[in-house]
Amino acid sequence: MTFRKRLVMILAIALCAGGLYAAGRLGMTVHQKEEAEPVEESLFGHRETLYLWYADETLTDYLNSMAVSYSEYQDSVRVVPVYTQGLEYLETINQASIQTKEGPDLYLVSNDSLEKAYLAGLACEVQLPEGALSMEEELPQTAVRAVTYHDKQIGYPYYFETSCLLYNRTYLEDWARAQIMSERDQALAEDAQEQAESGDVEEEIKEAAEEAEITQEELSAKMEEALPETIDEIQALADVYDAPEQVEAVFKWDVSDIFYNYFVVGSCIDVGGTDGDNADSIHIYNEDAIRALRVYQNLNQFFSIDTKEISYDGVLQDFLDGKIVYTVATSDALSRLQKAKEDGDFAYEYGVSRVPDVSGELRSASLSVTQCLAINGYSAKKEMANEFAVYLTQHATDELYSRTGKLPVHRDKTYEDPNAAAFLLEYENSVPMPKMIETSNFWVEMEIAFAKIWEGADANNVLKALSEQIMGQVTGEAYTEEYIDVPVPVKETQEEETEGEEAQE
Repeated sequence: MTFRKRLVMILAIALCAGGLYAAGRLGMTVHQKEEAEPVEESLFGHRETLYLWYADETLTDYLNSMAVSYSEYQDSVRVVPVYTQGLEYLETINQASIQTKEGPDLYLVSNDSLEKAYLAGLACEVQLPEGALSMEEELPQTAVRAVTYHDKQIGYPYYFETSCLLYNRTYLEDWARAQIMSERDQALAEDAQEQAESGDVEEEIKEAAEEAEITQEELSAKMEEALPETIDEIQALADVYDAPEQVEAVFKWDVSDIFYNYFVVGSCIDVGGTDGDNADSIHIYNEDAIRALRVYQNLNQFFSIDTKEISYDGVLQDFLDGKIVYTVATSDALSRLQKAKEDGDFAYEYGVSRVPDVSGELRSASLSVTQCLAINGYSAKKEMANEFAVYLTQHATDELYSRTGKLPVHRDKTYEDPNAAAFLLEYENSVPMPKMIETSNFWVEMEIAFAKIWEGADANNVLKALSEQIMGQVTGEAYTEEYIDVPVPVKETQEEETEGEEAQE
């Protein structure tokens, strides 16, 4: 499912959240009663059944195999994975929980929907089994924050999605070799000029340069220079890079999707505080965010990407075709690139690193979504569901990535792959999507704001208007931000004036 479709799902769920809450409370008394557990007769005796619901069809084979694996580990329990479609996922769970005996005992849900689920009685505080390491000791803090709601852990983080910088390693290695040879030639020429006036020495120097091998250490060190720490460094490389004929852009990404843009303001904007659940901690309109968005806007002048023509799939295909050196990608790119290499459709080596900082002063932070296992508050088998959730998320993740392409939050052998490890590092420094119902449309509105700024609208005014809209939703009344006067840097002003003069000529 694309991020845009998932945003539509969030909005749909938000609209029915009030109904969920009321319906959930009405039905709770029924499910709080201690009833006889349904059991299954088999050759192995009685088995109690757990229903696990999920909404991503790519997990089907994997979850079915994990259910079989768990039945061997715990032979008194049978787990039945149930694939459930539809935009109103939580609504369907709610109806099944209060109207049937086959509602889920636990289910997969994204962390930004946990407040809705908790208030509807569909998620409850989880309890780690006795003797188990706490989540804080075992998992990245981002994963813990993703499932924390008002100091309660209301789910088990399972796998995540975030964005990283994807680069064509073949191109950068070729660039590094060329740079090393150029530097050697220059150094040897200078030595020759100092040492002798004879042409024989110059010939010896030339032969020595041709025969000297480039060591792996030299190549690795020069490659590090090509991996940008800031957006300015990408622009600097683009200015001097002698690109192969097929390269159409040094840096290109889907500027129409907030998931690939948010790193620009991720460290500047606060929506919900540390755990994304605090309506009193919303800080959208501020000086650093304005400066960051101005840097973003200037990138359009440098890289010229049309928001109406761009798409993530199109960008990734361009990368596969060798037309791009750098892009911003989500972890699904790893499995797609691997398959393309196996099929002979990708003739290059590639690598992944953290997204570059906006500048030397402004840090970047990607957006992340964590898929969690929530224990249904209406289930009469919460303890049993809890034990399976721990098994699935902490003790049975070694094959999750290889079989589904999903990156587990639990650090396991998956991260022996340096490219997967780069995504984990980015995730550890990312901003989890907040859980608050009042701000569920923030991402759609932020995406619109990014589009306006990319096309030339004043970053200060657009961000101020966005903040006033979101704060109005949270406070329930009209809200006005005090204007922040952030002068445009002299360099930007001079460039704009030069461009204006050239246009008039």
